[in-house]
Amino acid sequence: MKYVVAFFIFLYSVGYVFAQTPTFTPSNTLLQQTIEELQKKITELQNTELSLSKELKIIDSQIAIAQARVESTKVAIKKLEQEIQELVGEIDRLEHVLTRRSELVLRRIPESYKRRQMPYVEALLLSKDFGEFVRRAKYISVVEREDVQLLVQLKATQDNFSERKNLRETKRKQQEQLQAQLEKETKELEVQKKSKQTLLQQTRNSEAEYQRLLAQALAEQQAINKALLVGSRVGPVKKGEPIALVGNTGYPACSTGPHLHFEIRKNNAWVNPEDYLAPKEVRDDQRGGRSTIGRGSWDWPLEGNIVLTQHYGKTPYSWRYKYSGGVHTGIDMYSTTSEVVRAPADGTLYSSAENCGGSSIIKIKYIDHGDGLISLYLHVQ
Repeated sequence: MKYVVAFFIFLYSVGYVFAQTPTFTPSNTLLQQTIEELQKKITELQNTELSLSKELKIIDSQIAIAQARVESTKVAIKKLEQEIQELVGEIDRLEHVLTRRSELVLRRIPESYKRRQMPYVEALLLSKDFGEFVRRAKYISVVEREDVQLLVQLKATQDNFSERKNLRETKRKQQEQLQAQLEKETKELEVQKKSKQTLLQQTRNSEAEYQRLLAQALAEQQAINKALLVGSRVGPVKKGEPIALVGNTGYPACSTGPHLHFEIRKNNAWVNPEDYLAPKEVRDDQRGGRSTIGRGSWDWPLEGNIVLTQHYGKTPYSWRYKYSGGVHTGIDMYSTTSEVVRAPADGTLYSSAENCGGSSIIKIKYIDHGDGLISLYLHVQ
């Protein structure tokens, strides 16, 4: 029986080693291959001429990649769930063995203590002859070895029990991390799908409209760059002072409705305005609901109830900004209670009015805050 128990412990030990070795299911391998092939396809497409057809192919590939990542994470979560269930069963069995073995050790402790009190003298006194004494002595020796072996097995079971519990907790933490990853990937998939819908809506699935919108975005960027070169110096401005009113200048070529495009450049590179603005709760039309935006200390350029229509970075509308790698270089907003644009920080105010897309004129204000930092305000009146 003791050899059976020892083999049982060995099997658990081997199982522990196997559990520590990472495995890759065929499904995940295929999904990873699919992702790599799609990424290669996107790279190849990016080197071709701009067209609506190309844009849709890229978005479709990005959607497929997002779906593959979601499925890959689901496979990993399911595998972890199975491993955790197996560990729960092993832990329950080990706990039963540990209880039984501990009870056996506790029962044998008093007997072991008695045998240590001159066992061979007692054996000699109780033996009828020398042969019986030898047999009793051998029995005592065997029992003592079994006691030692039982204690070793108990320690091994305790260690294995502890290791399996630790492994279970590790896998549960991995499962939690994968669940968070799955949630993030699922949101990314929805963003990609929304991007395709928005692209089709904005372009009306027309190549001519697609090219027109690209040209407008480029014209707006050229107008900004020119304004930074030839803008007229207005003079010093203090934080909180009015500098303009929200407008729709540049319509129809470079604006779709009254709003403020707020942009910040540091050493002539685009940076996220949210890093400079103080935290403020706004209505977030791009993401839905309300969001707290801002991680800095600057005042917001608009007061009152602010509605944020487009964030900085990759957005459902930023596909047209090819000059910036598809990044919306500022944040778009308006206020339901005020049209006054105010300086968010001290600096020197400049003003410019530039042609944007033919007959449209876009009015731009910008403030030089020094040290290579400039804030821009577009479509103002």
